Amino acid sequence: QVQLQESGPGLVKPSQTLSLTCTVSGGSITTKNSAWNWIRQPPGKGLEWMGAIGWDGTTFDSPSLKLHTSISRDTSKNQISLQLTSVTPADTAVYYCVAGPGWRYWGQGTQVTVSS
Repeated sequence: QVQLQESGPGLVKPSQTLSLTCTVSGGSITTKNSAWNWIRQPPGKGLEWMGAIGWDGTTFDSPSLKLHTSISRDTSKNQISLQLTSVTPADTAVYYCVAGPGWRYWGQGTQVTVSS
């Protein structure tokens, strides 16, 4: 059973860079054909797909976020990372790491608030 655990700062100031990490257990981020996604949900709004990184390191960007988003991985730690630059209060959301067929596996999510 794949388990995902997000971690990162709960509070970030506007214009700073948000960095989040997803630690994967019960599976490998290099498993062929796997993809590892970041999804967020702002308060009172729907889910927003932010991007993904594939088993071979290929990244997939959301057109609306690609200028501010970077997704990377550390295969030695079996971790996926997300960086979001120049954050604003609109980036306040619960951030999820998601994987598997049909987005079967979800982390518990980590709340990020952007505020001065």
